[in-house]
Amino acid sequence: MKMKRLAVCCAAAFAVSAHVHGQALSSAQTSNSWFSDAEASIAAKVARTQSDSAKNVILFVGDGMGISTLTAARILEGQLKGNNGEEGYLSFETFPYTALVKTYNVDAQTPDSAGTMTAMMSGVKTDVGTIGIDEDVVRGDCSSAAGNELVTALELAELKGLSTGVVSTARITHATPAATYAKSADRNWEDNSDMPAAADACEDIASQLINFEANLEARIDGADVDGIEVAMGGGRRHFIPKDTAFNVEKDVAAGAEGDRTDGRDLPTEWTSLYQNGVYVTDQTGFDAVNTETTERLLGLFNESHMQYEADRDKDIAGEPSLADMTDKAIAILDNNQNGFFLMVESGRIDHGHHAGSAYSALTDTIEFAKAVQAAVEATGDDTLILVTADHSHVFTIAGYPKRGNPILGKVVAVGSTTPATASDGMPYTTLGYTNGLGFAELGTETNADARYDMAADNGRVDLSSVNTETPGYHQEALIPLGSETHAGEDISIHAMGPGAHKAQGTVEQSVVFHLINQALALDTEYGDRQ
Repeated sequence: MKMKRLAVCCAAAFAVSAHVHGQALSSAQTSNSWFSDAEASIAAKVARTQSDSAKNVILFVGDGMGISTLTAARILEGQLKGNNGEEGYLSFETFPYTALVKTYNVDAQTPDSAGTMTAMMSGVKTDVGTIGIDEDVVRGDCSSAAGNELVTALELAELKGLSTGVVSTARITHATPAATYAKSADRNWEDNSDMPAAADACEDIASQLINFEANLEARIDGADVDGIEVAMGGGRRHFIPKDTAFNVEKDVAAGAEGDRTDGRDLPTEWTSLYQNGVYVTDQTGFDAVNTETTERLLGLFNESHMQYEADRDKDIAGEPSLADMTDKAIAILDNNQNGFFLMVESGRIDHGHHAGSAYSALTDTIEFAKAVQAAVEATGDDTLILVTADHSHVFTIAGYPKRGNPILGKVVAVGSTTPATASDGMPYTTLGYTNGLGFAELGTETNADARYDMAADNGRVDLSSVNTETPGYHQEALIPLGSETHAGEDISIHAMGPGAHKAQGTVEQSVVFHLINQALALDTEYGDRQ
């Protein structure tokens, strides 16, 4: 009885406290837009309804898109529109549910994309450099893969009769997209020429994409699937022979586009398997695809990775944007009344960071946000959209710049109009990297990879006369390395649609699989076989 009275007393006290607090708020406070906007966001959360079952799931992966990348890209996007930048949001940052995701691999504190994407696709964490196989694999040992293969969300979607798609601005055989469909003891086995003689018993990743349907049916007893409907990205060199006769871009100066030494022409094999399929290699072919009549699409738009977004208009044959690929993929996949699963990766965010170019990483992040928005507009309430990353980078936002200071610029302190100086008397930028090749001033050069053709320049540089806001500026880096590295801190996942409310708290990366699996009820028939 005493405890009950205490509870009633405390409840009453809380009510009085809340009432007094409400009276204590000034009109200047309650009429302030910061106050009212925050209040409205809470009200929207309270009013939100929750559903568990989705018809479609789209997983967006910003490769290397850590929290600092989100913040800087958000500011840059706003500043490109003429705003201060800090107050804005990338499209998916307005999604109602968010969680933090731990990214470590089984054998690594700071991960790579092969292990992290395998966790997201299968629900099982694994080692660095291995794809679609559990931690019992020995990297580079072909024989160790047998019996350790994992079933992915994309494969389960196929088994359930859903349409499936994989889209990336990286090579479609690169670690992140490959982890949706392939099993490999080494992420680098993208074609047969990449594999050691001892690995002859294993199938290269490009070949696994083409043979996906047959491989899945052979692996799962009683399976009857129709194969991946949409695959678009770069990496054409891994699908064609090392022979100039197979060059798509006929003016390639470096000789043969292709890398395959077994003579196989995989695009031709694919069109033979799927005579109702459309194979495209350039913007013109992409634009000509009729999404209402096209049953399946293979697009290989570059011999290696697709262009950085800032360089896309310079491509010889033309490349579609990530947003346009996303929109077209959805338009084809949603012809299936059963639903679909689609994975979309912005692979070049990662590459911009590795090259030490904040400009490239951030502009590709902005395009990634446009792709997410395209998906939001092309789908309805029956679609779960998840936006996450595989890992972060050693990319920092530092100093004390005033609000609205150019995010790519030098630090200018609050109340000042001139750049602040460090203890060495030199100015410094807001953005920087802990390690990598370091400073470079390449002017209007938008290809971040051009940095690899130059010597490292680590440590401090006098930036007094350097325009750090140009596309070709590469930020300073402290520790000299041939390429900037991944980082080990948590990344975020943003969710909207059926099942999105389960994205809460701080979770293991393997939880991403379960968000997909439960929304689509994928493992009702085949889950016990994994």
